[in-house]
Amino acid sequence: MVIRYPIGPLLRLACLLLLGGLAACPAAGRAQDSADGTPTEPARPSVEPPRVVEAVDPEYPLEHIESGDEPVIALHVTIEADGSVSEAHPEGAHLPGFDEAALGAVRRWRFAPAQRDGAPVRSRVRVEVRFHLPLVTLESVEGMDRDEHDGPALRPAEDDADPDAAAGPEAAPEAPPETDLAAEGVVDPLAEADAGRTSSDYELGEDVLGAAPSRDAGDLLNRAPGVWAARGEGDGVAHSIFLRGFDAEHGQDIELTLEGIPLNLPSHLHGQGYADLGFLMPELVRSLRIREGVHDPRQGDFATAGSIDFTLGVARRGARLTASYGLFDTFRGAVIVAPEGEREGSFVGGAYRTTSGFGEGRAGQEGTAIAGWTFGDGDLRVRLLGVFAGARYGLAGILRRDDVASGRVGFYDQYDEDTARAQGASSLRAILGVSVDVLGERGSFTELAAWASYADFRLAANYTGFTEISRVNPEWRGRGDLIEQLNETTSFGLRARWRSEPWTPWGWLSVRAELGASGRLDLVAQSQRLVAAPLNQTWDERVEANIRALDVGLYGDLDVALWDGVVHLRGGLRGDVLSYGVDDALGNFIPRFRRDMYIEGYRRSALGLALGPRVSLEVSPIEALTFSLAYGEGYRSPQARTLADGESAPFSRVRSGDLGARLALGEQLEASVSGFLTTLGYDVAFDPAEGRLESIGPTTRLGAALSATARPWEFLVGALSVTYVHATLDAPPLASAENPSPPYTPGQLLPYVAPWVVRGDVGLEGPLARLGDHDLTGELGVGASFLSERPLPYGQFASPVGVMDARGAIGWGPVGLAVDLYNLTDSRYAATEYAYASDWTPTAPPSRLPARHFAAGAPFTLLVSLTVQP
Repeated sequence: MVIRYPIGPLLRLACLLLLGGLAACPAAGRAQDSADGTPTEPARPSVEPPRVVEAVDPEYPLEHIESGDEPVIALHVTIEADGSVSEAHPEGAHLPGFDEAALGAVRRWRFAPAQRDGAPVRSRVRVEVRFHLPLVTLESVEGMDRDEHDGPALRPAEDDADPDAAAGPEAAPEAPPETDLAAEGVVDPLAEADAGRTSSDYELGEDVLGAAPSRDAGDLLNRAPGVWAARGEGDGVAHSIFLRGFDAEHGQDIELTLEGIPLNLPSHLHGQGYADLGFLMPELVRSLRIREGVHDPRQGDFATAGSIDFTLGVARRGARLTASYGLFDTFRGAVIVAPEGEREGSFVGGAYRTTSGFGEGRAGQEGTAIAGWTFGDGDLRVRLLGVFAGARYGLAGILRRDDVASGRVGFYDQYDEDTARAQGASSLRAILGVSVDVLGERGSFTELAAWASYADFRLAANYTGFTEISRVNPEWRGRGDLIEQLNETTSFGLRARWRSEPWTPWGWLSVRAELGASGRLDLVAQSQRLVAAPLNQTWDERVEANIRALDVGLYGDLDVALWDGVVHLRGGLRGDVLSYGVDDALGNFIPRFRRDMYIEGYRRSALGLALGPRVSLEVSPIEALTFSLAYGEGYRSPQARTLADGESAPFSRVRSGDLGARLALGEQLEASVSGFLTTLGYDVAFDPAEGRLESIGPTTRLGAALSATARPWEFLVGALSVTYVHATLDAPPLASAENPSPPYTPGQLLPYVAPWVVRGDVGLEGPLARLGDHDLTGELGVGASFLSERPLPYGQFASPVGVMDARGAIGWGPVGLAVDLYNLTDSRYAATEYAYASDWTPTAPPSRLPARHFAAGAPFTLLVSLTVQP
């Protein structure tokens, strides 16, 4: 399939716009010529380095008082566009005590951020913190075990002592730049390149992410505007995720990445784009970057609803040990080691969890180890990341609502059948990644990254009871519909991009270009069969395949800033070539009694091109207010086993448009509103009979979103988001042999999609009192999510869901005690809900009438945690 775009008219339009801009600014153009008409050197961007607005005095380490040392600690500090310090590490040899005190002080400094062409940008600077011996009273040194002749004499703190002699940092009003790069006028081009492009781009920091408790990193997704995430099938299976009217199931419509490393697994048997986030420790997640919609050329496969990237880091350095215990015999132990003097991205963490589960059949355990290391100064930065994790949980399975209502089975129980009690899931995950950032002159940079991952998944689940008939022998039936799925994926990937230095032919115009490439190879082995419990005997085979998938992507992006950033136009084109090789051992299946006709098996290959433009426009009439408009075309790769030999891969093509506005009043208030329209070439929905996603036809989503984050005081943060979407099915589902004429009503609501998603978070944190040598600190947070009723197949509707979680903690010096409360109101809710035909009475003829089914969400859960950090 070849897609042609009207490039000629677009180029002519771009030329007319450029000529119009030149005509509107003749004076600006002439200003670049000398008196004799000779062109002069183009003007460089206007740059202001960051300035210290408020400096906090460092605490002099008491253990060094006798030495009389007054060192100057040099620190390399990363200052965000909002003036906050996100990263800091000492320069030179480690000075125990002094380095930690200097880091603790500088992290509380406030800066006026660096500015480039009048817009705040991220920067890296070098600052110095000078220590002075403190002025102390003679009584304060009583009991000190010291020789009176050792070290300098201590000065008494008299009433008329000079306050200017007290200890404090000596910081210049303008922090000196770390490298010549800042002096050249471009500050941290990596952050500038990845800046948000529309009002639907969000970045959530640790204060919002940590306001309410989180069992794993999947729970953190609920903080993102328009996102609902829950363990719909159980702890051993990836979260079910809703975003912008997409029932993304386990990740099929959201591009999920870990510091740029893809987490989605293509052609996964249980769900296309399957991404289990259970291995990520929430304590290590420093920020979430959310791009809703498709408007950035860097967005790749599965970014139909948007993209979410996890960034890891540990701000509080040192060693930390946490032990937690709570209801349902749940225990979790976690250890984090963040070496002093290293960057926030340098750490080692591990966790182990075991539980009996909140109901029958939910016991399990898991363990994870994650290590990251960041090093390099100046023009070179290297990032290493490693993840190893494993989990095994039992599953209660899906229950019929009429069976719960009749008392046959409890809300949190499972069916008393061997085929139900044999349900469970296990997973293994390993990820290795390295990235190198090389900064060039005047803001150009090159990024190179390589990664490898391994994922193994096994699922045993029964969704329909006793309805299946063996394809091998039609006389085999009633043995229980326990589906066993095996999926093993080994992946390798490369990523590279280069961004040019700014080209400024006139003072009112700045242009930058970016070129990027990515490559990914996936080797997938998968099988699906029906097994009879409890002996695990195979009585039917459905899938046995090996898949080789290659994705090569290229993009170009142009970044044009006009009139000191008042107008910002970004646009580019992305193309991906996807190639598949499929060895389907059960393709062209025939029953065993017909084997004399041919031999089953179907090998095939396919290749396709996904090509689409991405463009966004931002206009800032005043510094605090920005209006945005964006359009983009993306894609979701196909399930490889559905492809025919030689087929041009039928991508699910998405077209996304956004219109919105963003208000930013410093850190005190950030608010945005946006409207969006998204169309999808063909959508997919969960098929319980097969336990996987199947095609249903083209769809449209029209909606709006409102998001606000407020920090009125340093100790308080609040966030609220409201998203509404109207999702419809635009054409009949694809016909099949089992259903040659699927029912369809024009404009019918899309199944499983909730029109309303609401999320609110409030967090308070700060010192309560001074007890002895340490402050007594307190923390209180609440998070609440609401999901409106959702349409289901056969005219049914799922019940609305509302869940509230809370967290309270106190800390004193190296010890902290926390209480986490999940589902505070103990509401009975369905984590996921379906409508389909099932039968759980093996002695009666199977029913073909559809019924409501659900998987129970967790009831009220309490977890008490003790943390020790020496």
